[in-house]
Amino acid sequence: MNLTHFAKARHATKAFDSARKIPAAVIDELKELIRFSPSSVNSQPWHFIVAESDAARARVAKSMQPGYAYNEAKVTRASHVMVLCVRKDMDEAHLNAVLAQEEADGRFANAEAKTGQQNTRGFYVNLHRERDDLSAWMEKQAYLALGTLLIGASTLEIDACPMEGFDAKALDEELGLAAQGLTAIVVVGLGYRSGDDFNAKLPKSRLGTQAVFTDLA
Repeated sequence: MNLTHFAKARHATKAFDSARKIPAAVIDELKELIRFSPSSVNSQPWHFIVAESDAARARVAKSMQPGYAYNEAKVTRASHVMVLCVRKDMDEAHLNAVLAQEEADGRFANAEAKTGQQNTRGFYVNLHRERDDLSAWMEKQAYLALGTLLIGASTLEIDACPMEGFDAKALDEELGLAAQGLTAIVVVGLGYRSGDDFNAKLPKSRLGTQAVFTDLA
């Protein structure tokens, strides 16, 4: 597989074909891809909501009105929509859940290894809490998951459109996220482009190699 091919082939889809639906097996694969995204000290401070039915996507689309109406059709006409959420705090309950899962998955050779992982993760959580940038740090991990989702979708020949243009407070309220200690940060439309997707016809544009790389001597 030439991964660069898929990186160059993908684009932010501006119009979806509402008649085409992503097969359930492909959605399951996308879920596994994003579940296995990397995160700093394996903190996994995220939660992902998948909206498939017309009613479910309409609930997400409410957050596009009135200020982000240009994104509404990218939700209502998509096959599926994924809402990427991040935790509002890295609390002990979450940290304990991650540690317990690591232990169940055989990550620790002995009790000392388990304690070491717990202490290391706790150190970085406390470091970012002291720096008052814990929320930003957790959001960075969720954007790693977004990157995994986008390139993964391209390799599966699924079109995608990531959107920050929505009313996060309204979406949090609609989905009851605050009660779960979560907040929405990105909405991603998933499906198949339509003939009206003007962005599919445009050449990709990136700064040149010399502009973005420095080779140290």
